[in-house]
Amino acid sequence: MTIDKFPLLIEPDNLEESLGYSNLLIVDLNKAESYLKMHIPGAVQLEYLHIIASRKPVMGLVPDDATLASLFSSLGIDADTHVVAYDDEGGGRAARLCWTLEVAGHRHYSLLNGGLHSWANEGHPTETTPTPPTARTFRVERNSEPLADSAYISAQLGNDDCRLLDVRSPDEYNGIKNFAARAGHIPGAINFSWTEAIDTRRNMRFKTDDTLQALLTPLGITPDKEIITYCQTHHRSAHSYMVLKHLGYQRIKGYPGSWSDWGNNPDLPVE
Repeated sequence: MTIDKFPLLIEPDNLEESLGYSNLLIVDLNKAESYLKMHIPGAVQLEYLHIIASRKPVMGLVPDDATLASLFSSLGIDADTHVVAYDDEGGGRAARLCWTLEVAGHRHYSLLNGGLHSWANEGHPTETTPTPPTARTFRVERNSEPLADSAYISAQLGNDDCRLLDVRSPDEYNGIKNFAARAGHIPGAINFSWTEAIDTRRNMRFKTDDTLQALLTPLGITPDKEIITYCQTHHRSAHSYMVLKHLGYQRIKGYPGSWSDWGNNPDLPVE
């Protein structure tokens, strides 16, 4: 497999075959202590907090262009770099990096299917020596297509062509558990916990395409609709965004800030 043929969702076997490609950058989204214990050879480590911005009580926002340009340059990303992201939690943090790269105008990225679980549990090589990044020059070309904000979502309420996918837990969706000023969900949103897409029997990979579509179709989450994913901060829902993108959905957006934005704004409706 050549680097220009990398799929959006890459398997460990294919990634191992490609280790050492000059324009490949593997990014580990685990904590520093976990990275030092074990990581994919050549991977650079990135703390999740560096790819999000906050305006309390709103969390999980997109950093400004200057911050993203500086961060991605320091990691060693330029226009020709293909980024493969992974973590040890099922792909939420890694998916948020992929989504953020897309927002920044960079489309050469993949998510490692299963992350460190599939890589390590299936016998692929690991190392403990840190890999220092080699800086390159990254230029942000902001892409608004993957983004939805509260104003955009408000305008879609009641629009049958648009579906809101709330991927928090059922208790959060139903208002039993709450992490904002108000509890509940965006009117009309459909609940599908992000973990339902993860196959714990296959080292935290995505469930098969047929299984995923069989779960989503009865909920009205179909490829002919525009789908907006959200959770509490667009961490879990970044994973759901990547699931839909992998399935071939063309019109998908993520809501940075998510419920921490909507649920803390008294001017917005809640169910």
